Order: sequence, then C-alpha cells, then structure tokens
Amino acid sequence: MAEKARIRAEAARLRALFEAQGAQGFETSILQPAEVLLDLYGEDIRARAYVTSDALRGEQMLRPDFTVPVVQAHMAYGAEPARYTYAGEVFRRQEDDPDRENEFMQVGYEVFDRENPIDSDAEVFSVIQSALGGARLRAATGDIGILMAAVAGLQTTDARKKALRRHIWHPRRFRALLDRYSGRSPVPAARKALLAAADPFAGGAPEIGLRSRAEVEARIAALKADAAAAPISEREVELLDALLQVRETLPNALEHLRDIAVDMPAIVKAVDRLARRMKALDRRGVDVAALDFEASYGRTSMEYYDGFVFGFYAEGRPDLPAVATGGRYDALTRVLGQGREIPAVGGVVRPGLLLQLEAGQ
Repeated sequence: MAEKARIRAEAARLRALFEAQGAQGFETSILQPAEVLLDLYGEDIRARAYVTSDALRGEQMLRPDFTVPVVQAHMAYGAEPARYTYAGEVFRRQEDDPDRENEFMQVGYEVFDRENPIDSDAEVFSVIQSALGGARLRAATGDIGILMAAVAGLQTTDARKKALRRHIWHPRRFRALLDRYSGRSPVPAARKALLAAADPFAGGAPEIGLRSRAEVEARIAALKADAAAAPISEREVELLDALLQVRETLPNALEHLRDIAVDMPAIVKAVDRLARRMKALDRRGVDVAALDFEASYGRTSMEYYDGFVFGFYAEGRPDLPAVATGGRYDALTRVLGQGREIPAVGGVVRPGLLLQLEAGQ
C-alpha cells in the first residue's frame, strides 16, 4: 500500500497536469449535505456512504465523490466554458469486500462546454489517458445514451419506459422489468389476485405504514393500467438483448450497432454520435482500433452518467478497482441547475492505485 505522503505527491502531480490543460482548481468540504445526494440516488446511497448528522445542519455525508459539488458550484457561479480539477479524499462504505479501501484519494478533470460535446468527450478521455503515463492499463468504453435511446423508442407505455429508464443502472431490476413487460415472466399470484379483486380493501385489513390510502389506490390503479397494456414485442426484446451483448473493439462494435440500428431506428442518432466520437478520439491520437467498447459498460457503478463512459483497468489484476473512470453527465446538470443545463463530462484518477501498480504490489 502506497504511503499517504507519496499518494498526495502523486495527486499533486496529476492535478498540475490537469491545470496545464486549462483546468481551474476546485475545493469543497469533506462533509456534504445528505439531502441533495438522497434526492439524486434515493435511500440506496446509505449503503455506500458514511452518514452523520448534527442539530444545526441535519444529515451530512462524508464526501462520496466530487462530481455533485462541482456541478452545484458551476451551475451557481461558473462561467462558460469551464474546466475544473480537484484532489482529495472520498469515502465509500465497504460491507462485502474488506480488502477494498473505504477512504482513498481522487484527482479529477471536468469539462463544461456546450459548443462541441463530442470533442469534449474525446478531450477528457485523452487527457486522463495521458495522465496515466506508462501504466499498462486496459481501456473500456461504453455509451449509456445508446441504451437510453433504445428504451425511449420501445412501442410501449410511457410509464413502462420511465421505469426501465430509471433502472438502466440496475441490470437485474431492468431485466426483471423487461421480462415482466414482455410477458416472459408470469404475473405473481398475489398481484393477480389483487388486480382481480372488485374491492382490494375488502376484508378490513388495518391501514398501516407511511403511505396513505389514496397513495395505495393510485398504485393499484397504475398496476391495473400496466396489466391492461399490450406486452413489449419479442422482436424488440431480442433487439435490446442484441444491443446489450455488443462487446468488441470500437470500430467493430460501431458496425454491429449500425446493423442493429437498421431494425431499431430509435438508436440511429446515438450511434452516429458514437461514430463522431470515434473520429474525435482518433484526431487526439487515441488508438481507436485497439479500444474496447461494451454496450453494457457503466450500468452498475456510474449512476449519474447518461452518455459516453470509460474506465482504465490493470491487466492481470481483477482484484483491483478501476484506476480511472469517467463519463458524460448532462442530466445531472439539469437536475442541479434549477432550470439551467450545460453539457458536461469528466473523469477521475486514483493516484494510490497508480503507485501500487508501479511498485508491483
């Protein structure tokens, strides 16, 4: 394990590299208001973050990342375009793997620029890749926007599309919903009985819990409306499955996605963006022919990313997390911008992991 002083020195080196690219230094508190993070991610974030509270400020979280405070600060005070860099500790609870660090240093590079988002994607990727130096790392890329476009184009109800879109970052739940909406999985007996009942409240069961009777009635009405909707077609499910299984080098993946787009026109624009991004990466000296693309990449750990995503991993060290990750998060600026928005993309590097790899640990 690299010493803290060496990690801080490496973090300072990386931050200086990002400042040389025109990034402005950014600082934020270690304690962050929990309300914003809970609104964004729901109660699930409590399983990943350290939560505390006091009488004056209410619930606080030890900083789980820098992206949210960077976006908040930019949307409140930032000029356009803007580039930011930061370095500091983040904190993640680790309940399943005692070998994973729960406190580690993170150095980031963030770009807010509405003029050419495609080139901004390529810029962030190439700047992060260059900062990693000679480390032997495998780069993985993906594009959440393609899957979001596919969901938006499904021939089904808006309620179903909204539910699928909300669970894109939870693959098991997404699959369960898709199987239910397509009729692949049977309706549970309890739900079938509930929907068939003339009066679901008959029987005098006590009304307990936090939901009001009106809320329960609204939920039952939504379930009935869903049950009456036609199933998603088997053809659409097969196309979604084919899309999710794309995992090849970037040029080959692009051709495969273009083939799928012939039968799934909703993804045409997103696939075109991927093609333009590949050219932008090539112009910046990235070896796109050797770059991996996975259509499902970023669905389990990058909840606020809604477009281009990437990560760098140590070959032969599957026990280590990603040395660097990043992606596009336009939707986050809309949520935190209170009516304003700007295309944004960024990435982070873990200097401690870089030093660990250099030392052969």
